[in-house]
Amino acid sequence: MRSIRNLFAAGAIAVSTLVISGQAYAADVVDTKVAADIVDTAVAAGKFKTLVAAVQAAGLVDTLKGTGPFTVFAPTDEAFAKLPAGTVEDLLKPENKDKLVAILTYHVVAGKVMAADVIGKETMVKSVQGSEIKVNGMDGVMVDGAKVIQADIAANNGVIHAIDAVIMPKM
Repeated sequence: MRSIRNLFAAGAIAVSTLVISGQAYAADVVDTKVAADIVDTAVAAGKFKTLVAAVQAAGLVDTLKGTGPFTVFAPTDEAFAKLPAGTVEDLLKPENKDKLVAILTYHVVAGKVMAADVIGKETMVKSVQGSEIKVNGMDGVMVDGAKVIQADIAANNGVIHAIDAVIMPKM
């Protein structure tokens, strides 16, 4: 009987620990969604380091911290790694700032576009850069051929959709 009580007590402690941990985790997620802007959300995610560095080099931090709302199709660090060797380093040079700004603003849409808005549809959305981006929600979500690998990352001034490739405007 004593071993059953000990087992029950140990199980109750484990469940309590899980519940408390789960509540703390949920609170962190909710706080991040409510309090953080696009830039801070990207930094906190940890998989957009190259994108954040590019946004800083392009002088777009204040814009993406603005009121928005914005939709950002955000290439992950792995997406940037797929570019030919030296491409990112070359784009980060001050003399290539205009080209970098054009590429980055091509990844941004004014307004908040959630994945549910495009599921089952094929559409074009206008980027902040000025060109249109093809969004295909017929089988998952594709953005100019890049796959959305994580959708609807909420920020207080918009939404981020992680993509597996860097999309390029026609220049």
